[in-house]
Amino acid sequence: MAVVAGVDFGTLSVRVTLVDSQYGPIGTASASYPLHRRREDPDFATQSHGDQMAALAVAMKDALAATGISGGSVEAIALDTTGSSVIPVGEGLEPLDEYYLWCDHRAHAEAEEITTKAHARGLEAIEWCGGVYSHEWGFAKLLHWLRHNPGKRDLFVTALEHCDMVAATLSGVKSVHQLKRSVCAMGHKWMWNPKWGGLPPEEFLVSVDPLLAGVRAKMGGQYLTSDKVAGHLSPGWAEKLGLRAGIPIPVGAFDAHWDALGSHIREGDVVNVVGTSTCIIAMARDAELVPGVCGVVPGSVHPGYTGIEAGLSATGDIFEAIAHRAGTRVYELSKGLESFRAGQTGLLRLSWDNGDRTVLVNPELGGVTLGWNLVHTAQDELFAAIEGTAFHTRIILERMAEHGVRVDRVINAGGIPQKNEVLNQVYANVLNKPVLVPAGVPTSLGSGIMALMAAGIYKTIEEAQKAVCLPLRTVEPDRRSVDVYERLYTLYKDVYFALGQRHAPALPLGRVLPELREIAAEARLG
Repeated sequence: MAVVAGVDFGTLSVRVTLVDSQYGPIGTASASYPLHRRREDPDFATQSHGDQMAALAVAMKDALAATGISGGSVEAIALDTTGSSVIPVGEGLEPLDEYYLWCDHRAHAEAEEITTKAHARGLEAIEWCGGVYSHEWGFAKLLHWLRHNPGKRDLFVTALEHCDMVAATLSGVKSVHQLKRSVCAMGHKWMWNPKWGGLPPEEFLVSVDPLLAGVRAKMGGQYLTSDKVAGHLSPGWAEKLGLRAGIPIPVGAFDAHWDALGSHIREGDVVNVVGTSTCIIAMARDAELVPGVCGVVPGSVHPGYTGIEAGLSATGDIFEAIAHRAGTRVYELSKGLESFRAGQTGLLRLSWDNGDRTVLVNPELGGVTLGWNLVHTAQDELFAAIEGTAFHTRIILERMAEHGVRVDRVINAGGIPQKNEVLNQVYANVLNKPVLVPAGVPTSLGSGIMALMAAGIYKTIEEAQKAVCLPLRTVEPDRRSVDVYERLYTLYKDVYFALGQRHAPALPLGRVLPELREIAAEARLG
């Protein structure tokens, strides 16, 4: 028997789970930190590295206290984070600013410039990230920071993804040449791939903006999969966390990718990590490029497979916003939704409140709800939003399947599916597939699996998954609802592509509102 610590840095809090090598999760604790936003700039979203590390110390000590486990007996610590969450650093890898968090969308102009230049120059890397470079990704955010912080440019040493920054901090790394960088983070968000020698060439980056001159050389260190060790816990941080100095820290990864591991992903599975946003994760021995899908990266989820990532820029955020406008909380607003029938609201809601991550990759979009009348309620909108995120997920899964990605099983992971059975049922009905749901929260369990690997407890990820993953329960689709959602999905798909692209071909949409009314009337009659 051995105990390790799995750490998950989310958008608003960090969760620490202690994992027993035989019994799985034995205790968890979390601690929050502030997200800095600006009302006058809805694209702004930053976070302090210091706040996050202080929260980690609190959560770790709380987890140890809650379980009665001695910190000296914890044999490894592994961490995953949001991404692309980028921090510029100076000498000693000290932060020059806060993280540009994953949901910071200020870099949309920079992303468009990178995309345009990449296609003009025939850069192969752009095809491997779906044909469009996202405003949520590393080079776009770094370029935005360089443009808007002229006084700090001379201090800039390198930029780090959140997972790499935390690993470096915990292991006491102070220089670029000692860094271990995550293939998961750099492959999905920085166009890194051994296929073309790593990062995009210097001449391409300079062609986008001369401010990127020399940046490629500054992004040094080793680029490694997560079965490798990033470092060992330093004495200073061991004291702060209440752990033993010298325990291994594997190379980190993004939260969704390790959540997929903690949800017992295997080839042929698609894992919807449904939280503030949704990350959709799959893996395959052989994978082709998928237009509009965020990234296809060897070794990003599992070292032996190619990882495939897609997703929605907002899911739980949308639900929270609807509840906030109604002066209540999602939990309260959700009461009674289990009695709602497919299509009964007469609303069709697109999940573009934070832009479109996949498959349009368009940050300029906004939320759209069709079919309003004078008696609709916030609860109606919430149910329509759940339906809308399911429709958007179906568009993504169909695009992946069209390009050779197997979709044998769908697993709903992340924080929301364990708290919202209505969402699981709607997803099963819209996708017309059984949806599997972990019997408990798998968040940070993937980190625990990688910690067990780093500690040498298990030789393969599959062995560790078999030992510690939570069982999966099945939500079956309801046939009557499936039929209704087939009709609604046709409308959704037409509106999605017609409104979501600047130069979309003309499409008659005059039938949409009458059909929504017709479907709603039929639903009310049962």
